Amino acid sequence: MELYKFHVFLAMVAVLFIFPVVHGWGLDGHYTVCKIAQSRLSKAAADAVEKLLPTSANGDLASVCIWADRAKFHYHWSSPLHYIDTPDNLCNYQYKRDCKDEDGVEDRCVAGAIYNYTNQLLSYNKGNDHVSTYNLTESLLFLSHFFGDIHQPLHVGFTSDRGGNTIDVHWYTRKTVLHHVWDSNIIETVEERYDDSNVDELVDAIQKNITTGWADQVNSWESCSGNKTSCPDIYASEGIKAACDWAYKGVSEDSTLEDDYFLTRYPIVQWRLAQGGVRLAATLNRIFK
Repeated sequence: MELYKFHVFLAMVAVLFIFPVVHGWGLDGHYTVCKIAQSRLSKAAADAVEKLLPTSANGDLASVCIWADRAKFHYHWSSPLHYIDTPDNLCNYQYKRDCKDEDGVEDRCVAGAIYNYTNQLLSYNKGNDHVSTYNLTESLLFLSHFFGDIHQPLHVGFTSDRGGNTIDVHWYTRKTVLHHVWDSNIIETVEERYDDSNVDELVDAIQKNITTGWADQVNSWESCSGNKTSCPDIYASEGIKAACDWAYKGVSEDSTLEDDYFLTRYPIVQWRLAQGGVRLAATLNRIFK
């Protein structure tokens, strides 16, 4: 196991040094989801995660939760696995209709990826002959990252604007695109105004809400219908609804988004981060039970 982890470490270092760090839901958002998740793991799941993490992580899943964003420049095939494009303005999601890449290859979307890497990690409990079939360290890192992605509303957005990537807006005085507002700008503004620009304070605030204001919702977040191990179709359906109700609503090309937008949207961002962390933990607990 130690030699295996060393080789994984070397491969990951190569990716990390070649490609730059990105921020927002890319860094702080994914860090938050994984930090929440690791704090909620069962003993069996915590032990399995620690064994699978690369040496560079020092036992901290959150520190490598961004890996899949950097790795997609090396693993080009993985780029479509970060999102789902749905038909414009329908505001609903269907796996068979929507989970495909630009070439029409089925199952190549973030929901399909969650199913795939969940199934790979289930082999962890079947002995070394099965484990060697997959790189389970990468399976863990992909799965953890994709739980963050599927809870970002515009990662389940409209096809024509590529999830808000072609909608130019101003975030206060800064020119950006709507997708980046949800990936990055809202979280950065929350941290600047309320958390002393400290992501750990953001995590603490969300953790507090999970145990207080949202406590009565947690059981429903964790549950998975039909005894499934993971339920990405539920998360994706919620995502496109949130995109329509909150991300796209009231926004047009060259909109200026200021306090009216920020103050009504940042609770949605925090809520989705909380759901992502709780559900990632619940899924890992089911995988490694």
